[in-house]
Amino acid sequence: MSHLITKFNNFFLNFEAIGSLLFRLGIGIAFIIYGYGKFPLPPEGLIEYFDLSPFLASLVAISEISTGIILIIANFIKNPIGHTLTRLAGLNIVILMICIFAVAHRDWFITKQLFTSVQIFLLIGGFYFLIKGNKI
Repeated sequence: MSHLITKFNNFFLNFEAIGSLLFRLGIGIAFIIYGYGKFPLPPEGLIEYFDLSPFLASLVAISEISTGIILIIANFIKNPIGHTLTRLAGLNIVILMICIFAVAHRDWFITKQLFTSVQIFLLIGGFYFLIKGNKI
């Protein structure tokens, strides 16, 4: 039985990089889609609903798209620059998501809505890439 467990686990070691890439693609694409949905600039919805300045509302949209793109591209840069870009994208995700929770979802803190929303998983993904960088 021990031999079977070892073979099973060794089989999946070959796919660790794919798991990380799929997670990175999911988070990156989500940020690209969220950012793209705020175009054309400045995003009127953010300005009206959250009373943001046109500059800040545009910065949010551009930041979301660029973070998603950088997160995906950094996976293919196999040096300290790629590692740093991944961590910076993770940091930006964490900052964006904390601001989103503080501004748009204050009523969600430690509730069912928080733990059943996609936003909490984006925040967790941001922390993952901030801490882990490009290391698998």
